[in-house]
Amino acid sequence: MKQATPLWVRRLGAALALGLCTTASVWAGKANDTLVYASDSEVENISPYHNNMREGVILSHMAWDTLIYRDPHSGEYKPQLATKWEWESPTALVLDLRDGVTFHNGDAFGADDVVYTFNVVTGPDAKITTRQNTGWIDHVEKLGNTQVRIVLKAPFPAALEYLAGPTPIFPAAYVEKVGLEGFSKAPVGTGPYRITAVQPGQGVTMEKFDGYFAASAKGQPAIGKVVFKVIRDPEARAAQLMTGEVDWIWRVPADQADAMGAMPQLAVLSDETMRVGFLTLNNHGESPASAPFKDVRVRQAVNHAINREAIAANLVRGGSQVVHAPCFRTQFGCETAGVTQYAYDPAKAKALLAEAGYPDGFETDLWAYREREYAEAMIGDLRKAGIRARLHFVQYPAMRAEAASGRAAMTFQAWGSYSVNDASAFVGNYFTGGPDDTAKDPQVIELVQAGNTAIEPEVRKQKYAQALDRISAEAMWAPLFSYSVNYAFTSDLQFEAFPDELPRFFLSSWK
Repeated sequence: MKQATPLWVRRLGAALALGLCTTASVWAGKANDTLVYASDSEVENISPYHNNMREGVILSHMAWDTLIYRDPHSGEYKPQLATKWEWESPTALVLDLRDGVTFHNGDAFGADDVVYTFNVVTGPDAKITTRQNTGWIDHVEKLGNTQVRIVLKAPFPAALEYLAGPTPIFPAAYVEKVGLEGFSKAPVGTGPYRITAVQPGQGVTMEKFDGYFAASAKGQPAIGKVVFKVIRDPEARAAQLMTGEVDWIWRVPADQADAMGAMPQLAVLSDETMRVGFLTLNNHGESPASAPFKDVRVRQAVNHAINREAIAANLVRGGSQVVHAPCFRTQFGCETAGVTQYAYDPAKAKALLAEAGYPDGFETDLWAYREREYAEAMIGDLRKAGIRARLHFVQYPAMRAEAASGRAAMTFQAWGSYSVNDASAFVGNYFTGGPDDTAKDPQVIELVQAGNTAIEPEVRKQKYAQALDRISAEAMWAPLFSYSVNYAFTSDLQFEAFPDELPRFFLSSWK
């Protein structure tokens, strides 16, 4: 029997035919020195501290700078907005700041901006999205126009990693003038690209910042204009790549990536990333759908019910590996030798459900915001064990609100740790009692906080190992797999992918 041609192939063929006769209208690409990249998710608030979407992380590194820069090739910490740093004590870091740097609106960068960013924008009363990224800072003191002291709440050995990652510096005077709402509509940074337009629901336009400081460790950007375009439908993204309306897309399904790799006008890169997929299991929620998860045997049953190996090998592909703990293996402190590994065993899952008082299974909810096909595969696995889950496929803010409120019994999520290569950025975000902690286990909270603050590396590893062992033994989550990412882009583009899942378009150029 002849197999039907997949719908996406038919649509791409039509798009390519259309593209061959409409290239005159295409405005993206090398000819116009405009790189258009597309993704499925919109950044709800473009302020880097007020969203935790991966698309927001990309924009943050394009338009803002951090005090320190971590070279993605060597892993070395290099001067960026700070030229030098020195520990005065385990809880005090003094940094000399770069002179002569200007923000996109012409304001001069200085100590006041660093103090304002960490004391006000991310201070104790600020409503930022991921408190973990700056929660280790007690306050910042101005020592002079080009020198500051960062005072920590407690020793935090990962401080330099965070100062090189999710901690961009804001312009104090400008934010004070326009407010955070105004800032999100017309943001200003010191980065290699300045944002010229923010169009809700559509995307963001950026232009090369001609005043970018010459000594930046990021180097000088080569492409004149970069446009982020929101295209939710994966087939539409692929079609626009084919017609030349878009130059770069990612999260391309494996079968599409295989086909695109054979097309001379396109290039494809595939590799494993630091991003990890997981199911949260709400064991303290008040909704009826959450009630069964208060029993550890039910949570263990979920872990046995999911065929992680099959999802990684057949759906994610591209180097994806099974994961058994809430961290990525390269992160410092991701000590997983003692964690409980739950083999795929539907019969064991059913037996555990029967022991917990659910011999006929039960109905519940699964919330998800990305990779619907992965979520549907998990729902199929759960059903085989007797857990009948209804899928709620929504935008990320809606899902996060349901989880934080305790109403979501299970959520399928993914976390890239803001590209921070330290376990504090993963287990420290989800298991320290904050809004994303669906377990709120006092023992785990204490262990993770001890791991975050211990000065001795071996003590840090020990505390994280104990926390991860307890999380897995109590089945507080169902960690699933590492993500691989398929990137597809015009062959005119010189683009390099990194394991931290951070596309650095400021390093890209036209061939």
